[in-house]
Amino acid sequence: MSDQLRPRASLRTAVVWEVLKDALDRRAEATGRDSLDVLDTGGGTGNFAVPVARLGHRVTVVDPSPNALFALERRAAEAGVADRVRGVQGDILGLFEVADRAGYDAVLCHGVLEYVDDPAEGVRNAVDALRPSGALSLLGAGLGGAVLARALAGHFVEARQALSDPAGRWGEGDPVPRRFTAEQLSELVDAAGVEVGAVHGVRVFADLVPGVLVDTEPGAVEALLALEAAVAELPAFHSVATQLHVLGEKRA
Repeated sequence: MSDQLRPRASLRTAVVWEVLKDALDRRAEATGRDSLDVLDTGGGTGNFAVPVARLGHRVTVVDPSPNALFALERRAAEAGVADRVRGVQGDILGLFEVADRAGYDAVLCHGVLEYVDDPAEGVRNAVDALRPSGALSLLGAGLGGAVLARALAGHFVEARQALSDPAGRWGEGDPVPRRFTAEQLSELVDAAGVEVGAVHGVRVFADLVPGVLVDTEPGAVEALLALEAAVAELPAFHSVATQLHVLGEKRA
C-alpha cells in the first residue's frame, strides 16, 4: 500500500495524488515515454516523490533540509525505488543552481510558496524548469480554511485578523507566513506562463472533523474521502479549503 493510500494520510493527500497521477499518465501518453522526468521542489521526505517513482518515473527532489533528504533516501530505498529518486539540497529561489532549466516533464511545488520571500519568483522558477507543455502541480495554504478554523475554535479576533491581513496571518504566533486565495494562486500561475487546467480545494472537511469520529466510526474514512473528492473542484468550497491545488500546463 502506497503512502498516499494509508487511511489517515490519504485524508490529506488523496485528492492531490489522484489528480497528479492522472496528469502524469496524460503527459506520458503525450510524450510516448513511460518514464518521465519529475522535479519535486520542497519534496522533503518523499510523500509524493516515492509514490511517483513507484509509477516508474525519475524524480529529483530539491529541499533545503539535510535531515529530510536523508529520510527521503532511506524511504526510497525501503520502497525499492532508490535508483529513480535523487535528492539535492537547495530551494526554489536558487533552483537552477541544483536543477536543470527546461529539463522536466512535471514539476511539483507543494507547500513551498507559503515560506518564500517572493512567491511570484518561486512560481516562475518552477515553470522555467518545465519542458514545453509540461505539467505544474502547485499546492498552497488556503486563506479561507484558516479563517474558518480560527472561528470554529472560538478565536474570532484572530479569524478576522487573518481575513484582513495581506498575508493571511492570524497573529504573531501563526506558524504559516503566507496564505492564498484560489484567485491569487491562479493569477501567479497564469502570469508565469501556465494555462490553468483545474483548481481543487484540499482538506475542505478533513481538518474540521474530530479525529475520534474518523478513527472509530465504521466506514468514516472512506466516506470522508469520497466527500472530499466530490467537493474538490466545486468553486463554492475553495473558499473554505485548508489547502488549494492548481494544476496547469506550460504554454508551448
